[in-house]
Amino acid sequence: MPDFADLRERMIRRQIELRGIADPRILEAFRAVPREAFVSASYAEAAYEDRPLPIEAGQTISQPYIVALMIEAAEIGRGDRVLEVGAGSGYAAAVMSRMADTVIGIERQHNLVQVARERLDRLDFSNVIIIEGDGTRGCPEEAPFDAILAAASGSHVPKPLVDQLAPGGRLVMPIGNPNWVQHLVKVTKAEDGRLQQSDLGEVRFVPLIGEEGWRDG
Repeated sequence: MPDFADLRERMIRRQIELRGIADPRILEAFRAVPREAFVSASYAEAAYEDRPLPIEAGQTISQPYIVALMIEAAEIGRGDRVLEVGAGSGYAAAVMSRMADTVIGIERQHNLVQVARERLDRLDFSNVIIIEGDGTRGCPEEAPFDAILAAASGSHVPKPLVDQLAPGGRLVMPIGNPNWVQHLVKVTKAEDGRLQQSDLGEVRFVPLIGEEGWRDG
């Protein structure tokens, strides 16, 4: 049986800290979440490798560094309400829950919703709520959000997500064709509602499916 605690520490040091993400709150959040519990049993031994991994419903769990980069860009802090679009198996939501007050995760795949809820409940991540639905429409009944992260690439930033950002809120998501390299962007909503967008670099994500995203199939 692998020493997962040791592998987790190596991942944090080599894949995250050495790449320039040194915020101790982020590093501690990653230490608090067993990534091996959020992948299929057959991939548990690969949980801390520097790459995405397959999860249920034909989806993937993002590379650890990319998760950390998005969390850093979103500037998640104590007391924040966070929305994650494309919650997958619940791993990123669990990490963010160690830094925020509440995390709402939206997932369109029914099987993944059930899996994520079971894992988060079993591991006692009690401040994470997983909702089944179209993440491109956000979650207006739980808005406004201090931070919104999308783990899938759209052709544009969905207006409902921008509308659900609190003044001063930050949105981080990839933009671009799902069959090509995309760009990770950060949108900051000023107190007066004006938007400022910055480019955080090239990434590759699965397509964002939904009313404000790409068509399924």
